[in-house]
Amino acid sequence: MNLTAQQRYPAIELAGAVVLITGAGRGIGRATALAMAARGARIAVADLDRAAADGVAAEIGSAARAYTLDVRTRPSWDDCVAAVTADLGPIDVLVGNAGVMPVAPFLEEPDEVGEATIDVNVWGLIHGMRAVAPAMIERGRGHIVNVASLAGKIAIPGLAVYNASKFAAVGLSSAARLEFADSGVSVSTVLPSAVRTTLTSGLPLGKGLPTVDPEDIAAAVVRTCRTRRAQTPVPGYLAALDLGLALAPEPLIVLVRRVVGGNRALTSVDGAGRADYDDRVRSITRT
Repeated sequence: MNLTAQQRYPAIELAGAVVLITGAGRGIGRATALAMAARGARIAVADLDRAAADGVAAEIGSAARAYTLDVRTRPSWDDCVAAVTADLGPIDVLVGNAGVMPVAPFLEEPDEVGEATIDVNVWGLIHGMRAVAPAMIERGRGHIVNVASLAGKIAIPGLAVYNASKFAAVGLSSAARLEFADSGVSVSTVLPSAVRTTLTSGLPLGKGLPTVDPEDIAAAVVRTCRTRRAQTPVPGYLAALDLGLALAPEPLIVLVRRVVGGNRALTSVDGAGRADYDDRVRSITRT
């Protein structure tokens, strides 16, 4: 008998559920924390920037607690998960949202920036699932949502290593979903287009590029707790993107890229407008 995703996994009621969100100090993570809290969940606001995490936890109130988490290291994950479990109880939902997006021509991007991108965007998800999923599997229920990107489906000049990290995030999540399928633990991936956050600061949006707000992504994350859908693009009308890219000849794809300004991450970056974000990324590079 073919079961739907909703039938295959034990239901999770967000009212009273413990939700751990990474990169929750700003942007999509903050919006997701607020959306989950509005549905009665208890929120673990985790971020490398503890001041930002404290701010979001204070904004939510008694239903939230802040935690310092460096997603790049397994010991930091283990410490955070232990603290969350002791404070709030077993984790019902993990939202792997922390991510960085450096912008530079591939041959000009410093190695340490590329390493930080892979460490946060890929190893952050690997460490997170390995730290949280075993207890979920033991209980026979749980839900993991990894926030990837449509850059995990579409190659974008100027974002080569970011592209690589998000393609990896999509593949990782898809494979883990299959491995966990019979355990009662679901893995979903949310794939936003360009989001109006500091991640895209200094980049020209619009002109054929769908743009969304952090609240749109948060709503999609919340929906996966009910649908347990494998992949959710945002906006939803981009769901047919895989098929379109697979069937379209390369000359047509090149033409479409030219029309919509597909090289804007190489040619139209406002360095001054992006300076603060670039400084934050450099601050976490290996020394």
